[in-house]
Amino acid sequence: MTVHELTRLQARRIAVRAQLLDSTRPTELLDVVRQLTLLQAQPTAAVAPSADLVAWSRLGSSYSPADLDRALDTGMLVELRAMIRPGADVALYRADMAEWVEGGVLSEWREAIRDWVRANDDCRLDILDRLETSGPLPARELPDSCLVPWSSSGWNNDRNVTQMLDCMVLRGEVAVTGRRGRERLWDVASRVYPDDPVVPAQQARRIRNERRLRALGIARTRGQECPVEPLDVGEAGEPAVIEGVKGTWRVDPAQVGQPFSGRTALLSPFDRLIHDRQRMLELFEFDYQLEMYKPAAKRRWGYFALPILYGDRLVGKLDATADRKAGVLRVDAIHEDVPFSKTMTSAVHREITDLAHWLRLNLALPS
Repeated sequence: MTVHELTRLQARRIAVRAQLLDSTRPTELLDVVRQLTLLQAQPTAAVAPSADLVAWSRLGSSYSPADLDRALDTGMLVELRAMIRPGADVALYRADMAEWVEGGVLSEWREAIRDWVRANDDCRLDILDRLETSGPLPARELPDSCLVPWSSSGWNNDRNVTQMLDCMVLRGEVAVTGRRGRERLWDVASRVYPDDPVVPAQQARRIRNERRLRALGIARTRGQECPVEPLDVGEAGEPAVIEGVKGTWRVDPAQVGQPFSGRTALLSPFDRLIHDRQRMLELFEFDYQLEMYKPAAKRRWGYFALPILYGDRLVGKLDATADRKAGVLRVDAIHEDVPFSKTMTSAVHREITDLAHWLRLNLALPS
């Protein structure tokens, strides 16, 4: 098989185009989610929730968050492990769900989860019974009858019900069916997920790898294990090497050699173009961290800075906050990683203005 020899420029353009961030905008939300395979259901809304920001950056101001709500209400999209996916894709995860229940071979940390659920099986059954009779319900209205508390050094310590629900999602027993404000509403999975035939595990993993590569354009063959969504793509696609970057990659052959026309976009900190920070650094040579977990004095770019894409380069960060009480999108700073030309400055300001218009806020620029 031919190994594709790519420059960083070519690799970046493949990645940008695969993520629907080139000049040819999609027009339908479902088309966006099918191509990206997921939207992260991250509720932090310093500007807007991540799923909405990702959709807006592709669709523009024609996108309404109500479109996402409707797609979730009708089951066209579903929330699975904090990721919004096409409802039809649940069939690709059912075999993995069965492994948790039927005693499949699991890694050490997965074994620990399964053992904890088994030790608290009465709580699991109590939750199922309550949801069967009274669901959908928020977690705070579900019983905590755990005999062995969830132990963690982090903020999840002793949060037995929420941890049990997450484990039951892995087992395919419960699902998020909506939200009440920022609270997730839970129900039994059979009332939420489509009743599609199960795709065998090996075939499902191959399909997921292929779709992930189509969404990323270019990715590593292997990567460290990620509990929810892998960063690598196995043997999907074809091998590639990138000039100046170590190692072998996999590339979607359908995207090699395609023409490219870029545009300007403001990205969610959780956008898939940059979510794999190592890939972001290798392809885009872009320095970025989400700083909302840092003390204010240690932040370089802001609480929820939005990376700025210009063509095939990441060129800066927008430090902005949606102050809904005051009715303004407050721009505190535009950090330029490279000096902006007049053309770049104009394009970035147009995108910021469009963001304020989409949010229905007035724009407050730094003086």
